[in-house]
Amino acid sequence: MMKYTAFDCHILHLPVIHNRAGNITPVENSITLPFDIQRVYYLYDIPGGETRGAHGHKNLESLIVAVSGSFDVTIDDGKNKKRIHLNRPYLGLNLKPGMWRDISNFSSGAICLVLAAQKYDETDYIRSYEDFLNYRQHG
Repeated sequence: MMKYTAFDCHILHLPVIHNRAGNITPVENSITLPFDIQRVYYLYDIPGGETRGAHGHKNLESLIVAVSGSFDVTIDDGKNKKRIHLNRPYLGLNLKPGMWRDISNFSSGAICLVLAAQKYDETDYIRSYEDFLNYRQHG
């Protein structure tokens, strides 16, 4: 198992096709993304002050995009933490496997889109931070 760090997670600049009638951002498997999409979901109508995420994944790689509004993603590899502010629909945070993530500071009307490289698999989730730290230390 490759152990990524928080610093391996980075912003991807997705393509923007400009048009006076409005812009479009295409997302294509293994072209604009470093993986093939197996699952798409989005978070919305998040009440003020709420935090989402608060879990880790053993093997899942994903891309998180603020398609509307803004929010912060805190990435944690068990030793290093990094906070990324997302507020543009053409910027996505590429989350590598083995990261803990918290999503917070949602603006009013924010929509958080997640493009995932795997289908939903409950066994891939790490739900407690203590279990996550143990996983990071011992695999």
